[in-house]
Amino acid sequence: MKKSIIYAIVFISILGSACAQSMPEVELTQEWKAKIESLAPEKATFPFKKKKKVLVFSLHTGFWHWVNPHTEAMFKILGEKSGAFDVSSSTDLAMMEKDQLKEYDMIVFNNTNSKPNYRNLFVDKLSENGGMDSVAVWKKAAELEKNVIDYVKKGGGLFVIHGGNTTLNNSMEFSRLLGGSFDYHPKQQPIHVRLADPKHPLVQAFPADGFVHTDEPYFYKNAYAELDFKPLLYFNNAEIEAQKKGQELTEGVTYVAWIRKDGKGRVLYSAPSHNAQSFENPDLLQFYLDGMQYLVGDVKVDETPIGK
Repeated sequence: MKKSIIYAIVFISILGSACAQSMPEVELTQEWKAKIESLAPEKATFPFKKKKKVLVFSLHTGFWHWVNPHTEAMFKILGEKSGAFDVSSSTDLAMMEKDQLKEYDMIVFNNTNSKPNYRNLFVDKLSENGGMDSVAVWKKAAELEKNVIDYVKKGGGLFVIHGGNTTLNNSMEFSRLLGGSFDYHPKQQPIHVRLADPKHPLVQAFPADGFVHTDEPYFYKNAYAELDFKPLLYFNNAEIEAQKKGQELTEGVTYVAWIRKDGKGRVLYSAPSHNAQSFENPDLLQFYLDGMQYLVGDVKVDETPIGK
């Protein structure tokens, strides 16, 4: 606990003078990976019977997040150090086929951003195949989307990171699976992230008053309004600068991370993080590892949607 408090104080003091600044890009080096390994949890929080297989899927056609390779490395470090997960990665769209998905206990959508025109990662990628007309492209894209949705409903875990919520941003089915779609984000800024329920097992890593980190504060649309999820983290809307004109929220909260049960499977959405520096918070690393264990069924927690 002392370590967490000290970390929070130092982190807040560093970020306090950088409200309008984006975080500088950090090179993915052996030194950086060694640092994350030293900060990662020594072991899994919850008991597990066997090592689970995880795929970090990092295909993107839209905005490229420089943190993508760092996120892949972070998940691999968490899996190896804890001994709870065998983590591999891919950018091959073929991994969304049924026979590939069934090989994994959990899939991570790592900033799988789509282009703004269709907001459909699968359509974007399939359209690069000159041998497919638009009808065939959209038909195949719908098939792959159904594969993902069925994968979860039949017991798979889906961990969606930051911009991964734009994968199929105009699909209401995917929005309901995830719990919401991306609307917009203001500039990067220090965000005071708070705990929706400090007693919930999946946020026990954090200090009771939450933490501060620099990120893009995401706002959501589509299925988000249904609040068909159990919130884990949030920010106060009034504290967010540079909101879209005409859409400013001066009251209430916006959720930063949440979980939801869908059929036999589970989904966890986490807006952090746009920046690799966020992974240098050991509490956030613990949160990711605990979330992974939740998604593969190692721990049962309260999943009651607040909108129901």
